[in-house]
Amino acid sequence: MSKANFDDFLQEQLANPSEVSPSRDLWSGIERAIATSAHEETVSTQYWPKVTGIAACFIAGLLAWNVSMNQPELNTMRDLSALFEQQKQALLVQYKTQPALTSDWQGQLDELEQAEQAIKLALQNDPENAALLKMLAQVYQQQLDLINRVHAPSWQQI
Repeated sequence: MSKANFDDFLQEQLANPSEVSPSRDLWSGIERAIATSAHEETVSTQYWPKVTGIAACFIAGLLAWNVSMNQPELNTMRDLSALFEQQKQALLVQYKTQPALTSDWQGQLDELEQAEQAIKLALQNDPENAALLKMLAQVYQQQLDLINRVHAPSWQQI
């Protein structure tokens, strides 16, 4: 088709508009599409607050984890102390009804507790000192051994 023929064809088509009717009724489909897109918009607006809440909780958890991991030595001391206190209380409850073989064991326990406090004070000044952490663990073990020996000596066990 040459340029002249195309221009003539275009002019003729524009001068005689013809109406094309669809082969079926499309209005019901258009209405459904509009209704579906409006429903999807309300679903998406309900979706974002939930996602934002989950993201905020996740970030708060990461922040708490990061803060707790910044001072692992202090956490080690706290964890060690908490574990020891649980074991000590369990032993004292277990031997509550049994009489102690010596009367001065509380004094010895007090001396070990004073040593524990001195080591904890030193750990506050130098929390990365592995030797102090080891000494603290040994003092805890000595306290547990003392409670066990006073209430259930090895010569009484079969």
